[in-house]
Amino acid sequence: MDKNLQFLELRRMEPKVINPSKRIKHYKEIYNNYDSKQASEQSGRCIECGNPYCEWKCPVHNYIPQWLKLISENRLFEAADLSHQTNSLPEICGRICPQDRLCEGACTLNDGFGAITIGNIEKYITDEALKQGWKPDLSRVMPTNFKVGIIGAGPAGLACADVLARNGIQSFIYDKYEEIGGLLTFGIPPFKLEKNVVIKRRKILEGMGVKFILNTEIGKDITFSNFMKKFDAVFLGMGTYTYMKGGFKGENLDGVYDALPYLNSNIRNLFNTPDNKFISMQGKRVIVLGGGDTAMDCNRTALRQGAKEVFCAYRRNEENMPGSKKEVKNSKEEGVQFLWNMQPIEIIGDKKVEGVKFVKTELKKTDIRGREIPVIIKGSEKIIEADNVIIAFGFRPNPPNWFIKHKIQIDDIGRVILNNKSQYDHQTHNPKIFSGGDMVRGSDLVVTAVFEGRNAAAGITKFLNDKIQKKLNVINS
Repeated sequence: MDKNLQFLELRRMEPKVINPSKRIKHYKEIYNNYDSKQASEQSGRCIECGNPYCEWKCPVHNYIPQWLKLISENRLFEAADLSHQTNSLPEICGRICPQDRLCEGACTLNDGFGAITIGNIEKYITDEALKQGWKPDLSRVMPTNFKVGIIGAGPAGLACADVLARNGIQSFIYDKYEEIGGLLTFGIPPFKLEKNVVIKRRKILEGMGVKFILNTEIGKDITFSNFMKKFDAVFLGMGTYTYMKGGFKGENLDGVYDALPYLNSNIRNLFNTPDNKFISMQGKRVIVLGGGDTAMDCNRTALRQGAKEVFCAYRRNEENMPGSKKEVKNSKEEGVQFLWNMQPIEIIGDKKVEGVKFVKTELKKTDIRGREIPVIIKGSEKIIEADNVIIAFGFRPNPPNWFIKHKIQIDDIGRVILNNKSQYDHQTHNPKIFSGGDMVRGSDLVVTAVFEGRNAAAGITKFLNDKIQKKLNVINS
C-alpha cells in the first residue's frame, strides 16, 4: 500500500464501543482498545501535512504527526517517550479530551476522509507501553537540593510535579482527598475514566520521586505559613469547586442537587466509602440543567443508577453546546432526552421538587466571544414534571482566606491573578508562590490544566536556578 495514499485505502476506524443497552448496566469504560495492528494502521493514515493543524490546536502542542509515525512503524517506547515530552497525562487526555473540537477537529483529513483517531492512539501509546514495562527515563537527570510544595493533586499539580522531577527537583503534593487526581478521580465517572488509570499514573510519579501527602488540607491540618517554610517554592493547583447557581427560585428545594456532590457521591458509592451520603436517581424522572461535559456525566450516571427518565435542558441549540459532541452522542444513544433552546426560570415545588418551569429561546445577536445569545420568546413558558433536578452550570474557584495574608491576588470571581510583569511563568505577586490550572483561568479542560502546570514548573525551575546563581555571584564578588 502506498503510504501517502493510506488514508484512501483505510477508512477511519474507532475502537469498538459497547452496545448502549449493555453499557448502561455498569460503570466500565465504553470504548475498547486498539491492538497493535489497528493502532499502526490508523496511525499510518496520517499524511504528515506540512503545517500540522492538529498540533497547533492541541493545548499542550503534542508532537502528534511524529508519534503517529512512530506507532505506524511499531516503535512503541519511542512514541511513549515523545508523547511525554509535551503531556504529563497522555493516557488520561486520550480518554477525556474533546478531540472533536481540538486535534481531530483540526485534522486535514477531517473534511471528507475522516480525521485520524488521535485520541485513541494517544491512549493506546501509554496504556500499551506501560503493559510492556515502559518507564520514564530519568537516568540523565541531575538531582538538586530544591524542594517544591504543591497544593492540589489534580491535573495541574501532577503535571507540575512531572516536569519538576525531570529537572531534578523533588516535589511534595498535598491534597485533602484520600487519593490523587482531584476531579479525575472524584468527579469524572468511571465509564469515561476508570480509576485504575489514575492510580497507575500515581505509581509512575512516585517512581520519579514525587511524594504524596493525602488526607491533608492546607489551612486546616497545616497552616499555610508552616507549609511554605518547608519549601523553596510553592505551586497552587487547587482547581475550582464552587458550584455556579442559576439564581432562580426553587434551587434549594429537596431533590435539587449540584452536579459535583452528585457525581462525587456516586463514585464514593462505587468505592464503598464509609459515611458516604449516596445520591441515587433510581426510579426517578430527572432533569439535568446545563450543556457541558459535566451535564453529560450527570445524564449518563443517572441512567446507570436506574433513573426512569432523564432529560437534559440547554438554553442554546445542539450546535452551540460547550460539551464534546462525542459525549452528547453517547448520552443520546443511552436514552437521554434533550430539551434544546429551553431556559429554566424556576424550579417548581413546595418543599420537594415537582418540576421545572422553562421558557423557549431563540438565538439572535452575538456576544463579545462571538457566541449567539439566547433570547427569550415571550409567552413560551412551560412546566416539565420532575422528581429530581441536577444543576450543572459549571464551577468557580473557592480561594481560601489565607490568600490575603500571603499577597496572593484574586479577581472578582476568585481566580488567582498572576504577576504579568514577572520573568517567571505563572508566578503570583508573592515571588515564592506560583499557580496554574482552573484556579487561574477558571473551569476549563484537563489538558489546559496540564499545560499550565507544566509551564509553571518551567517557571519554578528558572526561579530556583536564578536564586542559586545570584548567591554564587554575591560570593564571587
